[in-house]
Amino acid sequence: MSAVAAARPSAPDPDPAPIDDLTAFLVRLTGLLLRSSGEGAHLIGVAVTDSARGLGGDASLLLVPEAATLTVVAADGRTRTETVHGFPEVFRLDRAAALKPLLADVRAGRADVAEAGRRLARIERAPAPYPWWLTFLGIVLFSLGFAPLMQPTWYEVGTTAALASIAAALAVAADRVPRLARVLPLVVSTTVSIVTLGFFAGDPAHGGPVLLMLPALFFFVPGDYLSAAAAELAAGLVTTGAIRLVYAVFLLVQLCVGVLLGVYVTGTSTRALFDVAAASDLPRWALFLAWTVFTAGTVLAFAVPLRFFWPVLLLVYVTVGVQSLATGLVGEVAGTFFAAVVLAAAATVLSRGAGRPPRLILVLPGFFTLTVGSLGMRGLTTLAGGYVVEGFTDLLNMLVIVTAIAVGMVVGATLVPESGPRRAAASPGTRSAA
Repeated sequence: MSAVAAARPSAPDPDPAPIDDLTAFLVRLTGLLLRSSGEGAHLIGVAVTDSARGLGGDASLLLVPEAATLTVVAADGRTRTETVHGFPEVFRLDRAAALKPLLADVRAGRADVAEAGRRLARIERAPAPYPWWLTFLGIVLFSLGFAPLMQPTWYEVGTTAALASIAAALAVAADRVPRLARVLPLVVSTTVSIVTLGFFAGDPAHGGPVLLMLPALFFFVPGDYLSAAAAELAAGLVTTGAIRLVYAVFLLVQLCVGVLLGVYVTGTSTRALFDVAAASDLPRWALFLAWTVFTAGTVLAFAVPLRFFWPVLLLVYVTVGVQSLATGLVGEVAGTFFAAVVLAAAATVLSRGAGRPPRLILVLPGFFTLTVGSLGMRGLTTLAGGYVVEGFTDLLNMLVIVTAIAVGMVVGATLVPESGPRRAAASPGTRSAA
């Protein structure tokens, strides 16, 4: 397992918190961070141990992606050990935004344990910032912004609008039906596959069926999990990275199984799962505008506060621009690597300060723009269609690209280390850290 040790005390000398109050706060904090750690868990230890120091105590963590063993030491030497569980996901980034100033105040000794506990409880109880219909719209816009990257055609955009509406409706429904949430990727991919094969994939001139499906499934494709897993492995967090990698592959396979179920239900041959793109007919302005649509969708779908829209949009265009320019000069793998380096470094700089966006919010859209998860999905479905060479080529590209992203993020974080009482070594950015 990955052990996260405590660092030296911060400068303030706060009033020591009683062991019961300190433990209760740190357990709730660890649980919230675990539940929102779909992008990686390795900065949870930094947040928790620094908070313990700010409250006059000490803490250490033994960490895996879905659980942590928390050891708390009060100022009087009394010790408590608790086990905290939390399934990693990422759909409420407003909590990460609200948590950042709280942790800054705790670390600096400006909030005692009682006040910190009250503020944390308010963050946990706060309703989602956007109503369900804006979340629905966000998922649709998220998919529409990604569609031209799959096939730059008007047919792709129109098909995505219809299919993404179905996927978004199921995602919104899953918020109210926990049983649906457990099998949501499978249900969404099966439904989208049936509709695509039944209504939209009749003409090969419009491209392969999987290319028509992918934008609508992109919200559920775990490319960010894959990148975070590889980044944790690159940073030496073997257990957390390996577990997250296995889970990401499981999600990809689940999506692929859903596509195959759609093939069987419609009576379509698996040979129809070819991976050929249609000829482009989108103007350049539409391709450029697509990333703005994608960013707006990301903000609404992942509950990012509206005030962070512009810095997130800036980093999306910077990432895409660097990747496009570097790819043209030195190839796709190197282009992706340099884009990841720039993304990690720029996100670190832009996140400095309690009022700035958390690094997690700035990094997340960049993960999606590098599209590593779509390569895995295309590879698996192409293999299932019997196109062995093409399928393994996509899977090999996925492995190379995800490694390039991970190493690039580590390099970027190393070049521009985070400021503050502690610096996380070689941290590629996570959904969990504030």
